[in-house]
Amino acid sequence: VQLQASGGGLVQAGGSLRLSCVASRAITSVFSPRTMAWYRQTPGKQRELVASITSARVTNYADSVKGRFTISRDNSQKKIYLQMNKLEPEDTAVYYCHMNPPGQWGQGTQVTVSS
Repeated sequence: VQLQASGGGLVQAGGSLRLSCVASRAITSVFSPRTMAWYRQTPGKQRELVASITSARVTNYADSVKGRFTISRDNSQKKIYLQMNKLEPEDTAVYYCHMNPPGQWGQGTQVTVSS
């Protein structure tokens, strides 16, 4: 399974972006039971959890993004999404998707929010 993230870019503060991650070469029966998540990382800092979604679509968010970001999944497409609204310069980071198990990472997509 490969996780391919996309949708990053440069946006002004207050704007929106939608990230996507597809689990290529996976079949639905493999993807559907997995907990999927978005993490982000800035230089010199540890990777941090942004949002996660279980197979039962139970979601969890970092306090810093609650009310602004929404994670969702489409099992038929083997995709997860991160809708990011009201973006702030502090949201600037490389965003990674993650599948658990087996603890697999995607390649990351850069999000830059200008003030």
